[in-house]
Amino acid sequence: MCSLQTNCGRPEPRGGDEKMQLPKRASYVVIGAGVHGLSTAWHLAKELKARGRGSGEDVIVLDKTGVAAGASGIACGVIRNNYFQPAMRKLMAHSVSIWESDPEAFAYHPVGYMQISPEVMHHDVVQIYKEQQAIGYPSTLVEGEEECRSYMQNIFHDWQAENITSILHEHRGGYANNKASVRALAAKAQAEGVRIHTGVRVTGLSMEDERVRSVQTDGGAVGCEHLVVAVGPWVRDIWAMLDLPEKITVKGPDGELYRDREMWTYWSLREGVLGVEPSFLTDNEGRMPPVIHVDTDAPLYDEDGELVTDELWGIYYKPDFYFNGVQGGATPYIVDQPASEVAVDPYGPESPDFVVGEDFARMWTSALAHCHGRFEGKGYLFSREPSGGIGCFTPDSFPVFDTFRQNAYVIADSNHGYKMIGVGALVAKELMDEPQELLEPFRFSRYETGELHPTSNSPFPWS
Repeated sequence: MCSLQTNCGRPEPRGGDEKMQLPKRASYVVIGAGVHGLSTAWHLAKELKARGRGSGEDVIVLDKTGVAAGASGIACGVIRNNYFQPAMRKLMAHSVSIWESDPEAFAYHPVGYMQISPEVMHHDVVQIYKEQQAIGYPSTLVEGEEECRSYMQNIFHDWQAENITSILHEHRGGYANNKASVRALAAKAQAEGVRIHTGVRVTGLSMEDERVRSVQTDGGAVGCEHLVVAVGPWVRDIWAMLDLPEKITVKGPDGELYRDREMWTYWSLREGVLGVEPSFLTDNEGRMPPVIHVDTDAPLYDEDGELVTDELWGIYYKPDFYFNGVQGGATPYIVDQPASEVAVDPYGPESPDFVVGEDFARMWTSALAHCHGRFEGKGYLFSREPSGGIGCFTPDSFPVFDTFRQNAYVIADSNHGYKMIGVGALVAKELMDEPQELLEPFRFSRYETGELHPTSNSPFPWS
């Protein structure tokens, strides 16, 4: 997930029921009013009604700030299927279908997505393409340096990136506006009777016989039958309230045991905006292009001819009318602190510790110019508005979707959250005691069994 502030000067609706008094009890308590929490609440309400087991009035959502106030509200909104891991591809294909189900409400732009890569990633890209075809996900594969240059110049006349030997052009996917899509989820959940309580901070969990019996908040206790944890980078804190381990043993695919691995690791996310008209990035036909992701091992130089890096680097970017510019980011970096010491609040652009600086601006704008002649000499237009955030990653950088303490369903998205709008529909079915095959590869037990997801040669930890 990318992260950026996106209110663009528009008044921000509250999107919740913050003045409504908390109930003493609810069958289902969902913590977090972001993509996962609201999608789960919406689909859960529909499942309860369809099965004659209740209604949306049995579901409440709690958020300490407001709808879309966390990671979902600062996501840059890229929606793709481009994953090296088969389980991730299947799950993302499901989620793309949810985006496509109501593109207007979700402010979804189905422009497609392009993975543009160097030879070191060629084999990985071919494998992704073959497996996309196997699941019926439409994409085009281009191989060979000259073939790739020709393909890209048929889209962008000024394309000039070097050391590119494979392109995977996904014809579904694209991007959506973060806050608009999350507010749409809130509206859909509320239309089903779900109550959203914002400005409510969870302070603890009361457990009895290894079950969560109530959620303690600064507005009083709420008893529950089921708890859903969907809090993005704050998962570390609820994990601790569930009295779950800070460190675990991970069995590698080779059978080797890696002891005392941190359950959570924070990464600093780097994104920004170039202050040009969005139409500056239209294609040769004057249309909005796909989301572009470029990885290459070509040396990168800034506009003064100074070397930025001679190692594998990657960026992503897209035109965006919500920002009135070209928006995107680059590879993140690990926060060099124990997870327990990382200050998640204040979050995102409000944090003094996790906003992008001149090093990112230099790298990203230089990379844009490496890819397109039109960006040469435009580095000075990089927006100095605060941007950035942090993501909370699992030991293998992929999500955990599982039940703990018998009735606490934890959605730990490992910074894949926003694009996974469809996970809530699957979680809702699991809460109805209907296990979902798409979620099976993401159980916590994989760390014990060694059934980890394969890793690619991408410089990004989530690919």
